[in-house]
Amino acid sequence: MENNKKQIGVFSGSFNPIHIAHLILANYITEFTYIDEVWFVVSPHNPLKSVSGLADEKSRLDMCKIALQGMEKMKVSEIEFSMPRPSFTINTLDCLNAENPEFEFTLIIGADNWNELHLWKSFERLRREFKILIYPRLGENVKIDAEFEETVKVCEAPVIEISSSFIRGNIKDDKNLVTFLPYGVYDYIIKNRLYQ
Repeated sequence: MENNKKQIGVFSGSFNPIHIAHLILANYITEFTYIDEVWFVVSPHNPLKSVSGLADEKSRLDMCKIALQGMEKMKVSEIEFSMPRPSFTINTLDCLNAENPEFEFTLIIGADNWNELHLWKSFERLRREFKILIYPRLGENVKIDAEFEETVKVCEAPVIEISSSFIRGNIKDDKNLVTFLPYGVYDYIIKNRLYQ
């Protein structure tokens, strides 16, 4: 049976801060894969990451909203803000499914996360019940078992090695990284003295 549901890519992260590589990846995915829209799910607390150096959740959400202004195929989701913490991806996807039965959701993760999926809560359910789209990361090889070849795909997105930690560290050192960030985000960071 043909699936006519709108295809939504779930791009979850701390976005601390959101930067141009995030947007380039989402843009590539909406134009060159089966995904119709990418939803940026801002995670208040990732269970596998330290909260040290993490800007407050409202600031990270605000920066995503600024970054995605005018982007027709990209949206910000704050679904995890009303869920128990820390945020587990399986719970987020279950919640998105329950609230949006007219859409089909695909999890977007990097090759590094795919290779560590066994550390995630209910990772077997994740692989079995949801589509997964993997984007390349330098130094990471992706192996997909035959049983998941229909639902787990690799997209050949450009590899842009910009990290949020690089941006935070250099803003702290008074470097001007305005071109590394979506329009308006750098000004927001400076105005609100984030990562100083």
